[in-house]
Amino acid sequence: MDREALRRRHRKAATKGISWFARAARRQATAAAEAAADHEAVSLERQRAEQRQTQQRELDALWQRLLRNDPDVVLATLAEAFEDNEAAAAAVGVADDEVSLLVLVPDTAAVPERRPTTTPAGNLSLKKLTKREAADFYKVVVCGHVLVTVKEAFAVAPALAGARVAAVRVTGDDAYGRPRTEVVLAAHFRRAALDGVQWATADSPTIVTDTSDELVIREGATKALGAIDTSRHEDLATLLAAVDIGELLDQP
Repeated sequence: MDREALRRRHRKAATKGISWFARAARRQATAAAEAAADHEAVSLERQRAEQRQTQQRELDALWQRLLRNDPDVVLATLAEAFEDNEAAAAAVGVADDEVSLLVLVPDTAAVPERRPTTTPAGNLSLKKLTKREAADFYKVVVCGHVLVTVKEAFAVAPALAGARVAAVRVTGDDAYGRPRTEVVLAAHFRRAALDGVQWATADSPTIVTDTSDELVIREGATKALGAIDTSRHEDLATLLAAVDIGELLDQP
């Protein structure tokens, strides 16, 4: 707070209309103005202190609700955390100490058709990926987005002990212009299982395989991720039904 600015404002208001030659009156008005300014400053400080205390109590209460895994608070916290993710994600529900997540992964077009290499003579070249190589690269992309989403959920909601996540991709629009979707990976992670992971050296498919205690994928002959039959997994069908994929696609 700028106390001097307060004093100038009060002095200007108090001496307005008093002649410069009425020195005694101006001194009296100035003294009263400075006292009023000091009183206002103390009052403002008290108000701000009360506001800080109120805000801190509100934050403390929200923190305690977060630590109790209050569904409303956890879901709101995760929604805010996921807003800037490269792959759109949504927290669908909280039950006890577990959260259900959906992450919208890119389709196979995210993997380039060629990779850099060198010729026997040492010249730079671009080699067309085999179907198996493309499938492996795509799996890295999908598992990477899944792990980023799970790690962020555990980071911002510290009382969560488990996360159930489904990776979903869009395959086009139906006759009504609504996005068609398919689940390509579903997994369950316990927070404790991520402790000690060598994030800098292990690839994402290895981490997903080794740290998840439930993993559902369907791989083709080239190990390409295929669509999981949600009719055989009621929980996945329920999860998909709970999310507006159109809204996720509209996220910046």
